[in-house]
Amino acid sequence: MYKHPLLDRDKMTPQEALDILIEGNHRFTNNLSVSKDLLNLVSLTKDKQHPFASVLSCSDSRAPVEMLFDQALGDVFSVRLAGNIASDKCIGSLEFSSKYLDSKLVVVLGHTDCGAVKAACDNFREGHIGEIINLIRPAVRMEKTITDQRNSSNVGFVEKVCAINVQVQINEIIHSSDIIQDMLAAKQIGMVGGIYNLATGEVHFLPETLML
Repeated sequence: MYKHPLLDRDKMTPQEALDILIEGNHRFTNNLSVSKDLLNLVSLTKDKQHPFASVLSCSDSRAPVEMLFDQALGDVFSVRLAGNIASDKCIGSLEFSSKYLDSKLVVVLGHTDCGAVKAACDNFREGHIGEIINLIRPAVRMEKTITDQRNSSNVGFVEKVCAINVQVQINEIIHSSDIIQDMLAAKQIGMVGGIYNLATGEVHFLPETLML
């Protein structure tokens, strides 16, 4: 687990931030979570936050980012929305954490058996949920390897769309944000996508998305 005080984070590299998340997830999956003095962290962070990573993840109640990476108060700037979609407001939040809170790494984290992805696979359109699905729909269209049973009953199809959706949202962030684009080019931040496995607790980072 990354240690306070907050000032130590100023010299952290994006790779070091990623390593901390990888190590934290390893502890989580092996039931080795580090004891945290949360009340002390409340006091330490009351006047300032300096998260080392920003994570855009799904709202799913089974995938709380701080827990699955074994992090504590002040460690992760968490942006959560169903389907881990990069809406304008989500991108603005990631810009804020990167430029003004000096977060070193942006992670887009999908997860297995994602309800929003399954809804997109089924072309669900009801209510405001449809607005979320519209941002996942490109990933459904981009999946070309499966021709039969292209719906949520096909586990393999859902898994492929989930991984593509992570890349789609990363592309949207970079395309829509000059701030993040410039910070990536200057090596001030890194970016990576990943998939959290609800059955095992493991996070698999996607090497093809890694930008450091």
